[in-house]
Amino acid sequence: MHILRSISLFLSLSLELVACASIDPQERRANADALAAAQQWKMLRMSAGRFVLAAYVPSRPMKNDILAVYIEGDGFAWLTRSQPSDDPTPRSPVGLQMALRHGKGAAAYLARPCQYVDGKDARGCEAAYWTKRRFAPEVIDAADLAIDELKRHFGASKLVLVGYSGGGAVAALVAARRQDVVQLVTVAGNLDHLAWTSLHRILPLDGSLNPADAWETLQTIPQVHFVGGNDKNVGVEVINSYLARFPPQHRPAMRVINGFDHTCCWADQWHEFSMQLPR
Repeated sequence: MHILRSISLFLSLSLELVACASIDPQERRANADALAAAQQWKMLRMSAGRFVLAAYVPSRPMKNDILAVYIEGDGFAWLTRSQPSDDPTPRSPVGLQMALRHGKGAAAYLARPCQYVDGKDARGCEAAYWTKRRFAPEVIDAADLAIDELKRHFGASKLVLVGYSGGGAVAALVAARRQDVVQLVTVAGNLDHLAWTSLHRILPLDGSLNPADAWETLQTIPQVHFVGGNDKNVGVEVINSYLARFPPQHRPAMRVINGFDHTCCWADQWHEFSMQLPR
């Protein structure tokens, strides 16, 4: 019995250590660095309005007229259902993995505010910016400024914006204010957060802009919105709520991928999907 108790205690402590390691911000940053380095990409940190935003780019950037910018999801926003995390750096950066599997052409990855930054670079980092104010005007301002810098870095004149999950909302809101976006692509994108909070019966994202409200500007931009047939987080109903804002002749395309959910299996299959993007 003493041996069984000892084994049980050891296993319990081991699981606790694994759980702690999985949410340690330094380990999450190291994981992203390792993923990027394996493809000869490196991190940039860019001053962008209220925030410093992290990006990953190829160590030898390809000069190209069109740049695809991948925008990360909300990341590790909540520690529990009621307690925000201290650091929203993703535990599994799906947006980064997609960017690293981009097909032909130039690509870069842009993190959301307060992901992958610390110390003085974590300026402006308040939990509201990865919870209820995740799509606030100052967040969109920062992404817009960072994308300008990435364009200069690659010598590009046109953009394809690709947003994963909450990054889809950021991509849409940035696209609505620019004249150089030749395509907007979202993957499991939260394109109508009022519909999303209603679906999950959670508090509205007060202080956040809503992409669905920008439909008039967005109707002139070619779009495609991917969603998993098994996605219980941002499902078809959320995308349909966004699409319903558009007049029929300008309604964007939605692609439902059977067998996929919110995270699986976008990164694994993204090279094939990305080959259809402008380049």
